[in-house]
Amino acid sequence: MNCKKDGRISNVELSKRVGLSPTPCLERVRRLERQGFIQGYTALLNPHYLDASLLVFVEITLNRGAPDVFEQFNAAVQKLEEIQECHLVSGDFDYLLKTRVPDMSAYRKLLGETLLRLPGVNDTVPTW
Repeated sequence: MNCKKDGRISNVELSKRVGLSPTPCLERVRRLERQGFIQGYTALLNPHYLDASLLVFVEITLNRGAPDVFEQFNAAVQKLEEIQECHLVSGDFDYLLKTRVPDMSAYRKLLGETLLRLPGVNDTVPTW
């Protein structure tokens, strides 16, 4: 869990925290990487510096009558930089999108010019 909390932790510091000497600690981390337990390392970016301080979750309901609607929707969503995450869910709607935009005006533009025009979109419900 130490690596999960701080992906930039040094091997020496990690070895101290887990009670191993540095060499076996590094070997264990490398083995976890090879085995797929550690899939990579990411940076958490401050949305204010990226001019994307407004977080909006959007529930998307698709028109299920169209063939391949889920595949077409997925392909289109992956091209949009404002969408940080896209989750297929069960329940009253089909997808939950996590979006980040600079402000409410930018969200309205994203909704009107992009989200409502994505393949198969029947309805959207935003949540702040």
